[in-house]
Amino acid sequence: MADLRNLETFVWVAHLGGFRAAADKLNATQPAVSQRIALLEAELGVKLFDREPRGISLTPKGRELLGYAERMVQLRADMMQAAREKHAMRGVVRLGVAETIVHTWLAKLIERMHAVYPALTLEIEVDITPVLRERLLAHQLDIAFVLGPISEPRMKNVALSSYPLAWVASPALDLGPEPVALSALARWPIITYPRNTRPYTAIREMMTRSDFPQLRMYGNASLSTIVRMTLDGIGVSAIPPVVIRRELAEKRLRIVDAEQTLGDLNFHASYPVKPDSYMAEAVVEIAREVTEAESKRRGRR
Repeated sequence: MADLRNLETFVWVAHLGGFRAAADKLNATQPAVSQRIALLEAELGVKLFDREPRGISLTPKGRELLGYAERMVQLRADMMQAAREKHAMRGVVRLGVAETIVHTWLAKLIERMHAVYPALTLEIEVDITPVLRERLLAHQLDIAFVLGPISEPRMKNVALSSYPLAWVASPALDLGPEPVALSALARWPIITYPRNTRPYTAIREMMTRSDFPQLRMYGNASLSTIVRMTLDGIGVSAIPPVVIRRELAEKRLRIVDAEQTLGDLNFHASYPVKPDSYMAEAVVEIAREVTEAESKRRGRR
């Protein structure tokens, strides 16, 4: 029977597309990884990879056998997980987070993770969804909490939280009578998420019309900066009210009643299904519990 270590090496070389990347993942040397693949190929009597100048690729037989290897490695991971107490789970999970999550429930997640899995470390990277998506697909993150879902093969998506977008302005900004027409809003700069995000694109499509003033949009990756610019009366922002609860309560900002409303921001946890995904699944399950509790609290208000 094939050595599980060699099977695991086969799976990671196939997933990461190279011997060097697999060696980094497995904390091994590249020659050691090459030797494990050679041993596995000799034991099975088949060639698993084609070695080419530009890299490696699975042979037809390699593609056929990969599913079997994945199931054997996953079975071992499942067995190890079943044998552990929850508090004994240890390791590092690289987590990408959209900034809206930072302003809502990320702190609750970290607090809960520390209580349930004290030996599990979260390495957190905050960025916009398109950047986090690319880093997730490049295996530089284990999980991403993003505007989703991410439609890619072998990518699992779990719905987490949803927040409505709203037009927001300083009370000092004279927008005219409500409900405010889009053409009236378009006379002011629109401050929102960065250019390559869904909210920015949707707003531009909504407000780019020949009978409107020339649209000025200020995209920014920092929600704190967007809020500051809105407080300063620079323009009208399109952000979730959940991140400005204090400013709304203190009447330093107001939600604008406009003729056309904005959509919701729907956040998902996205992670690739792979041999060590049980750690990602543990984090996502806690995130799901935290967001369900948050949704219930918001519903009671």
